[in-house]
Amino acid sequence: MTTPPLPYKAAEPLTAPCTILVIVAHHDDIEFGVAGSVARWVQEGARVVYVIVTDGGAGSNEPDIRRADLVERRRQEQIAAAAVVGVPEVHFLGYPDAMLQPTLELRRHLTQIIRQVRPDRVVCQDPTTVYFGDGYINHPDHRAAGEASLYAVFPSAETRPAFPELLDAGYAPHHVRELWLTLSVHNTHYVDITATIDLKLAALRCHVSQIGAGAAAENGALAWIKQANDDGGQQVGVRYAEFYKVMRFDRDGDSAPQSATAAEATAGE
Repeated sequence: MTTPPLPYKAAEPLTAPCTILVIVAHHDDIEFGVAGSVARWVQEGARVVYVIVTDGGAGSNEPDIRRADLVERRRQEQIAAAAVVGVPEVHFLGYPDAMLQPTLELRRHLTQIIRQVRPDRVVCQDPTTVYFGDGYINHPDHRAAGEASLYAVFPSAETRPAFPELLDAGYAPHHVRELWLTLSVHNTHYVDITATIDLKLAALRCHVSQIGAGAAAENGALAWIKQANDDGGQQVGVRYAEFYKVMRFDRDGDSAPQSATAAEATAGE
């Protein structure tokens, strides 16, 4: 009997210079969702840049906590988590947590960053995901950040007349080659993170304000995400995996991620 093909394709290792921009709503979204992939991409030579859209100020139900204190604490946690997987550049946009909307202002902000960073690949949250099964309602901030990111990638980042003030400020149009959606129920690809699961968990441990520390973290969030990546890995025959819906927008002759230098050379096309 012929074995049916897997429903997901394995993501190929990076073999050329690549810039990857990861955009999420909250501090810790990356660590829960894609940090294993990020660690692998960094090891394969990619430049990875993070964008955290909200200020994280709604990330606690403690009655006496000061929002400003939590915002700064979460900022420092995110910087530490990024460093664990080798990401030195993190942009904090500071939009109010728990009230994010996919406004033109946010799309403009993300368009500016895309034109500035000039990524080959953008990773963001799938804005179409409302819930998973019967146990999780997707946070509306995730959907708002995803929608604004989606439309910043196309049409805004590559359309010269869009946001003309950005062009006047020197932010030339840029064509993103790949869009990878996380938190999706329409996944097409997986990344084998078996070699980087420990880095992912170490990065997640930095978010003490969200998952606690010691036994509470190890037996709670860390055990849960490790099991989730284990379950995913079992679906595709590896130990641990992260999943994505991948979209590619290659132009004629573009078959692989290009370097940032090459992207700059073609930005005005």
